[in-house]
Amino acid sequence: MTEQRVQRRLAAILAADVVGYSALMQRAEEATYAEFERLKRELIGPSLSRYEGRLIKTTGDGALAEFASPLAAMRCAVEIQDYLASGDSPLRLRVGLNLGDIIVGQDGDLYGDGINIAVRLEGTADPGGILISEKVYSEVEGKLDVAFEDRGEQQLKNISKPVRAFAVRAGAHGALIDRLSAAPPLPDKPSIAVLPFQNMSGDPEQEYFADGMVEEITTALSRFKWLFVIARNSSFTFKGHAVDVKEVGRRLGVRYVLEGSVRKAAGKVRITGQLIDAVTGAHIWAERFERDLTDVFALQDEVTVAVVSAIQPKLLQAEIGLSARRRPENLTAYDFYLRAMQQYYLMTREGLAEAIRLAHRALELDPRFGLVAALAGHCHMRNVIWGHTIDPQFDRKEAVRFLRLALSSDDGDSETLAWVSLISAYMVGDCESEIEMADQAVALNPNSYRAWHCRGQVCRIAGLPEEAIRSFERAIRLSPVDPRLPVTFVAMGMALVELRRFDEAIVAGNRCRRQNASYSTAYRCLASAFAHLGRDAEAREAAALLLQLDPAFTISTLLARGGYSNARLLIEGLRKAGLPE
Repeated sequence: MTEQRVQRRLAAILAADVVGYSALMQRAEEATYAEFERLKRELIGPSLSRYEGRLIKTTGDGALAEFASPLAAMRCAVEIQDYLASGDSPLRLRVGLNLGDIIVGQDGDLYGDGINIAVRLEGTADPGGILISEKVYSEVEGKLDVAFEDRGEQQLKNISKPVRAFAVRAGAHGALIDRLSAAPPLPDKPSIAVLPFQNMSGDPEQEYFADGMVEEITTALSRFKWLFVIARNSSFTFKGHAVDVKEVGRRLGVRYVLEGSVRKAAGKVRITGQLIDAVTGAHIWAERFERDLTDVFALQDEVTVAVVSAIQPKLLQAEIGLSARRRPENLTAYDFYLRAMQQYYLMTREGLAEAIRLAHRALELDPRFGLVAALAGHCHMRNVIWGHTIDPQFDRKEAVRFLRLALSSDDGDSETLAWVSLISAYMVGDCESEIEMADQAVALNPNSYRAWHCRGQVCRIAGLPEEAIRSFERAIRLSPVDPRLPVTFVAMGMALVELRRFDEAIVAGNRCRRQNASYSTAYRCLASAFAHLGRDAEAREAAALLLQLDPAFTISTLLARGGYSNARLLIEGLRKAGLPE
């Protein structure tokens, strides 16, 4: 039988361990555990990614990683220790680095003295320090703005021969790091930099236009509080330079980069834009805009709205995708919010229940997370108005409780105010204050799909269908491929019914049904509109589909759920369609 050859390779190994972890756990177990999990997620993981390291394994109080290059491993180690020294984390790490031969096991795990020496060096390192083997020293010496101290021959436990070791010299941590490689860790929310757009026209006037548009896009994105947006002055340091998007992302500490170009020709201006994941280099979105070059400022505004409305939902979807791939033990309040949003988008009884559970997990970690409180209230409200609840009074009380929590936590956030205005419209019914909140939401962020959608719903419920339709149209224009569009289409359809525009209401209802056939509200809109037009067979078919999805539906229960006191024609159509009273 042929003997299987042992697979070996040369690798740089980084071993890290929390100083005094056991004692810290005894004093403050939950806080210590949570802080180290945060460091792994927000510091160690992103630093490994930036320097193309691979995490081999984590333990309760440490981590082991491999790198193809000793210089990359050293840069990563210095960045981690520099961040911890200059920050306010109560934890300190010891780090050991070695370059050596390793064995690759059949299970993919790594073995050998190359790893064992790194682990033993880490155990000998100073608290907050880095101890490296002579092999690593010979590869990195003179290539980083870091001084070393020769610690001589070290007799390491279970290592037969002494290992000569070098420590990063103690001193001000700001002097330790190579300033070209220093980078802040990624924030715990989506982060983006808008780079100066290239002027492809050779016309200096277009330079001003392009720069102004980038500033407008940056300002518009900064209105989304769930986004971390790099200021214009930092982004513009890259103006006029050929850039590597991964390097830009690393130096600015952002996950996403928006870049583009402007070209003027024959009285028209062509703008291209692309959104890139700076960690992986993957293209998330790209589009080209061509407009007549007339009023430059109006054109800037128009393109800004188009760009921001296109990339905002793409960013949220990308973040939901990233969160779904993270291991559950590494989740933060924001990750729980993202997962809750994914469940909310399903628009099912089960999806709402799971969204509420995840929102509670987020609030346990961050009790002042206003947006997630608003999401939880919105889900309880949906349980009532979609007929999912077995205890309407409980869900009503919970919706109002979360509404108040959201307002007390953050009454200056557009997205939070938008949801709160809608919850109140269904569950409370104070039209004047709800319209005021919805107006404030769109004033705070006129680029927000959610703000305009909720304003439309609030106006519809208040008996202002024309104003509602204007808001819905603005929402659809802002986010024409948004996963939330079925709700907007059917809400617009109900407003159209009240204006006796029944054919248009059917178009809106069908657009909703095509995107989400399990959304029962679509069939309310369709049943009513068909009945008003005398298309009785189609009205009865829509009514039957409604009852399949919501078997307990009656007109009286719909009215009791709230939000339909000004929907006279909609209710009249439901009666004509033969739905039970």
